Amino acid sequence: MSGISGLRTGRIRVLIVDDEPGLTELLAVAVTEAGWRPYPALDGESALRIARGCAPHAVVLDGMLPDLDGLQVLRRLRYEKPELPVLMLTARDALEHRIDGLSAGADDYVTKPFSLEEVVLRLRGLLRRAGAERRPADDCARVLGDLVLTTQSREVHRAGTPIELTAKEFDLLSLFLNHPRQVLSKAQILDHVWSSSFDGGGNLVEVYISNLRRKLDKGRAPMIHTVRGVGYAIRPGEEGR
Repeated sequence: MSGISGLRTGRIRVLIVDDEPGLTELLAVAVTEAGWRPYPALDGESALRIARGCAPHAVVLDGMLPDLDGLQVLRRLRYEKPELPVLMLTARDALEHRIDGLSAGADDYVTKPFSLEEVVLRLRGLLRRAGAERRPADDCARVLGDLVLTTQSREVHRAGTPIELTAKEFDLLSLFLNHPRQVLSKAQILDHVWSSSFDGGGNLVEVYISNLRRKLDKGRAPMIHTVRGVGYAIRPGEEGR
Protein backbone atom coordinates (compact mmCIF):
# COMPACT_ATOMS: atom_id res chain seq x y z
CA MET A 1 0.00 0.00 0.00
CA SER A 2 1.44 3.39 -0.96
CA GLY A 3 1.08 6.76 0.73
CA ILE A 4 1.32 7.71 4.38
CA SER A 5 -1.65 5.51 5.22
CA GLY A 6 0.42 2.39 4.48
CA LEU A 7 0.79 0.00 7.42
CA ARG A 8 4.18 -0.39 9.14
CA THR A 9 5.19 -2.52 12.11
CA GLY A 10 7.33 -1.73 15.14
CA ARG A 11 7.47 1.23 17.49
CA ILE A 12 5.23 4.24 17.31
CA ARG A 13 6.61 6.65 14.71
CA VAL A 14 6.50 10.41 15.22
CA LEU A 15 7.30 12.81 12.38
CA ILE A 16 8.95 15.99 13.72
CA VAL A 17 8.90 18.99 11.37
CA ASP A 18 10.77 22.16 12.38
CA ASP A 19 13.38 24.28 10.58
CA GLU A 20 15.45 24.78 13.76
CA PRO A 21 17.94 21.84 13.85
CA GLY A 22 18.63 22.28 17.56
CA LEU A 23 14.95 22.16 18.49
CA THR A 24 14.31 19.26 16.14
CA GLU A 25 17.12 17.32 17.82
CA LEU A 26 15.72 18.04 21.29
CA LEU A 27 12.27 16.93 20.23
CA ALA A 28 13.76 13.77 18.72
CA VAL A 29 15.49 12.98 22.02
CA ALA A 30 12.25 13.54 23.96
CA VAL A 31 10.32 11.31 21.54
CA THR A 32 12.96 8.59 21.85
CA GLU A 33 12.87 8.75 25.66
CA ALA A 34 9.10 8.36 25.49
CA GLY A 35 9.68 5.03 23.74
CA TRP A 36 8.76 6.20 20.25
CA ARG A 37 10.79 6.48 17.05
CA PRO A 38 11.44 10.02 15.74
CA TYR A 39 11.58 10.99 12.07
CA PRO A 40 12.95 14.56 11.82
CA ALA A 41 12.42 16.90 8.87
CA LEU A 42 13.65 20.50 8.47
CA ASP A 43 11.21 21.64 5.77
CA GLY A 44 7.78 20.88 4.35
CA GLU A 45 8.79 18.97 1.23
CA SER A 46 11.09 16.70 3.24
CA ALA A 47 8.30 16.15 5.76
CA LEU A 48 5.86 15.01 3.09
CA ARG A 49 8.45 12.71 1.51
CA ILE A 50 9.38 11.17 4.87
CA ALA A 51 5.71 10.78 5.82
CA ARG A 52 5.03 8.74 2.70
CA GLY A 53 7.91 6.45 3.58
CA CYS A 54 7.50 5.97 7.32
CA ALA A 55 3.70 6.17 7.76
CA PRO A 56 3.85 8.12 11.06
CA HIS A 57 1.42 7.56 13.88
CA ALA A 58 1.59 11.28 14.84
CA VAL A 59 3.17 14.53 13.64
CA VAL A 60 4.75 17.48 15.46
CA LEU A 61 4.53 20.32 12.93
CA ASP A 62 5.95 23.84 13.07
CA GLY A 63 3.65 26.46 11.60
CA MET A 64 6.53 28.41 10.02
CA LEU A 65 8.71 26.51 7.52
CA PRO A 66 11.22 27.78 4.94
CA ASP A 67 9.48 26.34 1.88
CA LEU A 68 5.86 25.34 2.40
CA ASP A 69 3.63 26.99 4.98
CA GLY A 70 2.86 24.70 7.89
CA LEU A 71 -0.83 24.81 7.01
CA GLN A 72 -0.03 23.60 3.49
CA VAL A 73 1.85 20.63 4.92
CA LEU A 74 -1.00 19.97 7.33
CA ARG A 75 -3.61 19.96 4.54
CA ARG A 76 -1.54 17.58 2.41
CA LEU A 77 -1.06 15.20 5.33
CA ARG A 78 -4.77 15.39 6.09
CA TYR A 79 -5.64 14.69 2.43
CA GLU A 80 -3.73 11.41 2.52
CA LYS A 81 -4.65 10.38 6.07
CA PRO A 82 -7.50 12.38 7.64
CA GLU A 83 -7.22 10.71 11.06
CA LEU A 84 -3.46 11.33 11.53
CA PRO A 85 -2.93 13.18 14.88
CA VAL A 86 -1.10 16.49 14.38
CA LEU A 87 0.36 18.69 17.12
CA MET A 88 1.17 22.20 15.85
CA LEU A 89 4.07 24.31 17.13
CA THR A 90 3.70 28.07 16.85
CA ALA A 91 5.67 31.11 17.94
CA ARG A 92 2.77 33.36 17.05
CA ASP A 93 0.46 34.58 19.79
CA ALA A 94 -2.38 35.82 17.59
CA LEU A 95 -5.55 33.87 18.31
CA GLU A 96 -6.53 33.71 14.63
CA HIS A 97 -3.30 31.91 13.74
CA ARG A 98 -3.91 29.24 16.35
CA ILE A 99 -7.51 28.78 15.27
CA ASP A 100 -6.43 28.63 11.61
CA GLY A 101 -4.19 25.67 12.41
CA LEU A 102 -6.73 23.87 14.54
CA SER A 103 -9.58 24.40 12.09
CA ALA A 104 -7.37 23.20 9.22
CA GLY A 105 -7.11 19.84 10.95
CA ALA A 106 -4.52 20.10 13.71
CA ASP A 107 -5.62 18.30 16.85
CA ASP A 108 -3.72 20.40 19.37
CA TYR A 109 -1.05 23.10 19.59
CA VAL A 110 1.74 24.35 21.83
CA THR A 111 3.18 27.85 21.72
CA LYS A 112 6.96 28.42 21.72
CA PRO A 113 8.73 28.45 24.07
CA PHE A 114 7.39 25.20 25.51
CA SER A 115 8.61 22.37 27.70
CA LEU A 116 9.50 19.04 26.12
CA GLU A 117 7.44 17.34 28.83
CA GLU A 118 4.36 19.23 27.65
CA VAL A 119 4.92 18.15 24.05
CA VAL A 120 5.29 14.50 25.09
CA LEU A 121 2.15 14.65 27.25
CA ARG A 122 0.14 16.24 24.45
CA LEU A 123 1.43 13.67 21.95
CA ARG A 124 0.65 10.78 24.29
CA GLY A 125 -2.92 12.01 24.67
CA LEU A 126 -3.35 12.30 20.90
CA LEU A 127 -1.85 8.85 20.31
CA ARG A 128 -4.14 7.28 22.90
CA ARG A 129 -7.20 8.91 21.40
CA ALA A 130 -6.12 7.71 17.95
CA GLY A 131 -5.65 4.17 19.28
CA ALA A 132 -1.88 3.98 18.67
CA GLU A 133 -1.24 3.85 22.42
CA ARG A 134 -4.14 1.95 23.82
CA ARG A 135 -5.79 2.16 27.18
CA PRO A 136 -8.07 -0.69 28.13
CA ALA A 137 -10.97 -0.07 25.82
CA ASP A 138 -14.35 -1.52 25.16
CA ASP A 139 -15.21 -2.68 21.67
CA CYS A 140 -18.84 -1.71 21.90
CA ALA A 141 -20.55 0.53 19.43
CA ARG A 142 -22.42 3.65 20.45
CA VAL A 143 -25.62 4.01 18.47
CA LEU A 144 -27.97 6.97 18.19
CA GLY A 145 -30.58 6.82 15.46
CA ASP A 146 -28.75 5.94 12.24
CA LEU A 147 -25.37 7.03 13.66
CA VAL A 148 -22.89 4.37 14.83
CA LEU A 149 -19.52 5.04 16.49
CA THR A 150 -17.18 2.14 17.30
CA THR A 151 -14.68 3.02 20.02
CA GLN A 152 -11.86 0.55 19.46
CA SER A 153 -11.71 0.78 15.67
CA ARG A 154 -12.55 4.51 15.79
CA GLU A 155 -15.01 4.16 12.93
CA VAL A 156 -18.12 6.24 12.36
CA HIS A 157 -21.04 5.42 10.08
CA ARG A 158 -24.32 7.17 9.41
CA ALA A 159 -27.06 5.28 7.60
CA GLY A 160 -24.38 2.73 6.68
CA THR A 161 -22.10 5.34 5.07
CA PRO A 162 -18.58 5.69 6.56
CA ILE A 163 -17.66 9.18 7.77
CA GLU A 164 -14.02 10.28 7.95
CA LEU A 165 -13.25 12.31 11.10
CA THR A 166 -10.06 13.81 12.48
CA ALA A 167 -8.91 12.64 15.91
CA LYS A 168 -10.43 15.67 17.66
CA GLU A 169 -13.68 15.45 15.70
CA PHE A 170 -13.97 11.80 16.77
CA ASP A 171 -13.36 12.75 20.40
CA LEU A 172 -16.01 15.47 20.18
CA LEU A 173 -18.57 13.13 18.66
CA SER A 174 -17.73 10.46 21.24
CA LEU A 175 -18.37 12.99 24.01
CA PHE A 176 -21.78 13.82 22.55
CA LEU A 177 -22.69 10.14 22.20
CA ASN A 178 -21.67 9.51 25.81
CA HIS A 179 -24.32 12.11 26.74
CA PRO A 180 -27.12 11.78 24.16
CA ARG A 181 -29.77 14.52 24.25
CA GLN A 182 -27.88 16.26 27.07
CA VAL A 183 -26.93 19.90 26.53
CA LEU A 184 -23.16 20.38 26.85
CA SER A 185 -21.68 23.83 27.39
CA LYS A 186 -18.62 25.09 25.51
CA ALA A 187 -16.66 24.94 28.77
CA GLN A 188 -17.60 21.28 29.28
CA ILE A 189 -16.62 20.44 25.72
CA LEU A 190 -13.25 22.19 26.06
CA ASP A 191 -12.55 20.45 29.35
CA HIS A 192 -13.35 16.96 28.07
CA VAL A 193 -12.00 17.14 24.50
CA TRP A 194 -9.02 19.48 24.89
CA SER A 195 -8.36 18.80 28.60
CA SER A 196 -7.16 22.36 29.15
CA SER A 197 -8.30 25.95 29.08
CA PHE A 198 -7.88 27.79 25.78
CA ASP A 199 -8.15 31.52 25.20
CA GLY A 200 -10.92 32.02 22.69
CA GLY A 201 -11.97 28.41 23.16
CA GLY A 202 -15.58 29.21 22.39
CA ASN A 203 -14.56 30.03 18.83
CA LEU A 204 -12.63 26.78 18.61
CA VAL A 205 -15.65 24.76 19.74
CA GLU A 206 -17.79 26.53 17.13
CA VAL A 207 -15.29 25.64 14.40
CA TYR A 208 -15.30 21.96 15.34
CA ILE A 209 -19.07 21.84 15.74
CA SER A 210 -19.39 23.33 12.25
CA ASN A 211 -16.96 20.75 10.81
CA LEU A 212 -18.79 17.90 12.52
CA ARG A 213 -22.18 19.11 11.28
CA ARG A 214 -20.84 19.40 7.73
CA LYS A 215 -19.66 15.78 7.79
CA LEU A 216 -22.52 14.19 9.75
CA ASP A 217 -25.52 16.10 8.46
CA LYS A 218 -24.78 16.58 4.76
CA GLY A 219 -27.94 15.57 2.91
CA ARG A 220 -29.45 14.19 6.12
CA ALA A 221 -31.60 15.33 9.03
CA PRO A 222 -29.40 17.35 11.45
CA MET A 223 -28.29 15.67 14.67
CA ILE A 224 -26.22 18.33 16.47
CA HIS A 225 -28.38 21.17 17.73
CA THR A 226 -27.55 24.54 19.26
CA VAL A 227 -29.34 25.51 22.47
CA ARG A 228 -28.89 29.25 22.40
CA GLY A 229 -27.04 30.63 25.40
CA VAL A 230 -26.43 27.16 26.84
CA GLY A 231 -24.50 24.88 24.50
CA TYR A 232 -25.01 21.94 22.14
CA ALA A 233 -26.84 18.62 22.17
CA ILE A 234 -27.00 15.59 19.90
CA ARG A 235 -30.30 13.91 19.10
CA PRO A 236 -31.41 11.34 16.52
CA GLY A 237 -32.10 12.97 13.17
CA GLU A 238 -35.80 12.23 13.28
CA GLU A 239 -36.16 14.12 16.58
CA GLY A 240 -34.86 17.31 14.95
CA ARG A 241 -37.53 17.35 12.26
